[in-house]
Amino acid sequence: MSARNTQKLLAEGLGTALLLAVVIGSGIMAERLAGGNVAIALLANTAATVGGLYVLIEVFGPISGAHFNPAVSLVMAARGELARGLLLPYVLVQLLGAMAGAWLAHAMFDLSLLQCAGKLRGGQGQWIAEAVATFGLLLVILRAPAGRASALVAAYIGAAYWFTASTSFANPAAVFGRMFSDSFAGIAPASAPGFVLAQLLGAGVAMLVARLLSPLRPSTPPLAAGTEQTQKA
Repeated sequence: MSARNTQKLLAEGLGTALLLAVVIGSGIMAERLAGGNVAIALLANTAATVGGLYVLIEVFGPISGAHFNPAVSLVMAARGELARGLLLPYVLVQLLGAMAGAWLAHAMFDLSLLQCAGKLRGGQGQWIAEAVATFGLLLVILRAPAGRASALVAAYIGAAYWFTASTSFANPAAVFGRMFSDSFAGIAPASAPGFVLAQLLGAGVAMLVARLLSPLRPSTPPLAAGTEQTQKA
C-alpha cells in the first residue's frame, strides 16, 4: 500500500476515534452534570458533537475526505470519488476507530473500558428517523458548495439531533462504536441492525436524489467539501 493511502487510512481511523470520543465523552459528562434533565444533557451532547465534527472535518478532510462513516465512503466509491480498492479498508478502520473512541471516552471518565450498551433503540419511528437523518447528511455532503461542507454537515447533524426521533446517528460506524458504551450515547447490539439498514437506505436514496437535482458536481473533496472528500454521528 502506498504511503498516501496509509495516510488516508490513518486519518480515517483517528478521525472516527476522536469523533466517537467526542460523542460518547460529552454524553457522559452531560449526563453527570445535567442532574437528571435529559433535555439539557442532549443539548450539551449536541453542542459538543457539532463543534467536534466541524473541527475533525477541517483537520482530516484534506487527507482522507473525512468520511468517518461507512455510508459516506460507500456513496463516494459509487460516485468514483473514492477508489474502490480503498472502500473496504476505509470501512474497517472506521469501525476499529469507533470502538477505540468508545474505549478512550471510558478511560477519560474512569469507567470500565469494556462495556456493552443496554439501551434499546428500535421501532418504525426510530428506523424512519435514521433513514431521514442519513439521507439529509448525504444530500448535504453531495450538494454543499465547495469548501463549505464542514460547516454545513456539522450544522445539519446538530439540527438532526433534535428533529429526528433517533437523535441522528446517521453513521454505521457510530452505531458500532456506541454498542460498546453503556452510557447516555449507547445503543444495544440488538438495535444496531435496524439502524444500519435504515442508514444505508437513506444514503442510497440521497445519492439518487442528488443526481436528479442537477448534474453531478465535478469530483471535489466532498467534505473539503468531508474532502478529497467526506464527513454522526
